[in-house]
Amino acid sequence: MIRYLAKRAAWSLLILIGVSAITFAINFVIPSDPVALIAARSATKADRDRLRHELWLDRPVIVQYGHYMAGVLQGDLGRSYKRKTQVGEQIMARLPATLVLMVAAIAFELLIGLPAGLFAARRRGSNADKTAMTLSFIGVSAPQFVTGLILFYIFAYWLSWLPSGGYGAANVILPAVTLGIAGGGWYSRMMRSSMVDVLRQDYIRTARAKGLDERSVLFVHAFRNAVLPIIAMIGLDVGIFMSGVVVVESVYGWPGIGQLMWQAIQDRDIPIIMGVTLTAAIFIVLGNLLADLIAPLIDPRIRLR
Repeated sequence: MIRYLAKRAAWSLLILIGVSAITFAINFVIPSDPVALIAARSATKADRDRLRHELWLDRPVIVQYGHYMAGVLQGDLGRSYKRKTQVGEQIMARLPATLVLMVAAIAFELLIGLPAGLFAARRRGSNADKTAMTLSFIGVSAPQFVTGLILFYIFAYWLSWLPSGGYGAANVILPAVTLGIAGGGWYSRMMRSSMVDVLRQDYIRTARAKGLDERSVLFVHAFRNAVLPIIAMIGLDVGIFMSGVVVVESVYGWPGIGQLMWQAIQDRDIPIIMGVTLTAAIFIVLGNLLADLIAPLIDPRIRLR
C-alpha cells in the first residue's frame, strides 16, 4: 500500500506540473496585458514599466513560470489582477459552495443513473430498455445551459417552487439536478452495459441454478461487480465538477469557484484562472486515487500495485 501511494504521489506531482505548465503557456499567449488591467489611467510609462517588473512580466516566460511555481510550493497562488486580493483566499472562500454542489450533483446522478441502468439491463432488448436509453441519450446530449434554463423557467419562474438563485439548501436543488441529468445519463448507460456483461457470467447462472431469488442475484452478486466502473466515473466527476460547473453556477448565481472562473475569464484575470485550474487538477487526482482505494474494498480480487 505504501509503495502504491508513493508511486501515485509521484505521478500525481508530474500531472500537476504538466497541467500548470500547459495552462501557464496558454495564458501567456492570450493577447492581453495584465498591466493595462491593473494600472490606473493616469499611470505614466515609468509607472507601467515598474509594475511590469514587479509582476515579473519583463522576464522570459520560463523564468515567469519558475517564479510562479516557487510561489505555489509555498502556498501562494498569486494576487488577482482585477480584485487585487490573494487568489488562494478567494478560492477558499468559494470552495465550500462548489463542494456542496458537487456532492449534491453526484447524489442526483446516482439517484437517476443507477436505477435506470438496472431497469434497462433487466429488460434488455425490450421497449422499456430502448425508452430508458433514449432518455439517457437525450440527457447526455442536451447542453447544460439549455437544461438549466428550462428547469429555471419551469420550477423557479413559472411554478415558483424553488428559489431562482443564491446559496442554501433549497437553492442547490436546481443546479444539482441540472448537473445530475447529464451525469445520470452517462451513469445509466454505463450501469446498463456493465450489468448486462456481469449477468452473462457463469457465477450468475450458478447462483440462479442454486435457487437464489432474483433480488439476491442482482443486488448481492451482480451489482457488486457491475458498480466498479461507476466508482471510477465518480472519481473523475469529482474533478469535473470542480472545474466544469462554470455555466451552471453562472445560470443559477451559485457562488462557487465555477462562477469565479467565469468572471476571471471575462476579466482575463490570469492568476485566478491558474489557481482554479490547479485546484480542479488536484481534485481530479484525489478523486481518482480515492476511487482506486475504494475498489478493493468492494471487490477483494483487485490488488493495488
